[in-house]
Amino acid sequence: MKIRPLNDRVVVRRKEEDETSAGGILLPGAAKEKPNEGEVVAIGEGRLLQDGTLRPLSVKVGDQVIFGGYATNNNTIQDGDDELIIMSEGEIFGVIEG
Repeated sequence: MKIRPLNDRVVVRRKEEDETSAGGILLPGAAKEKPNEGEVVAIGEGRLLQDGTLRPLSVKVGDQVIFGGYATNNNTIQDGDDELIIMSEGEIFGVIEG
């Protein structure tokens, strides 16, 4: 599926859920917690400011990002086994470096 987000929107592929807990216990599907990390797969052109200029986004395709858990409630799309999330750039907390 090819998505072109508009304005300051970003499409993120959510990181896969962990199959085991930190202590090594195998987790059933209902107990798995969805991670708040993912990879940016598409970005919009940027935010249109009041003076008419376009401010480019701070993230780029391929960045590994951290986002809020509640920011993604109704903006998810299934693409095969992948979960894609459409969110505003402002809902991204940071970029994972290194």
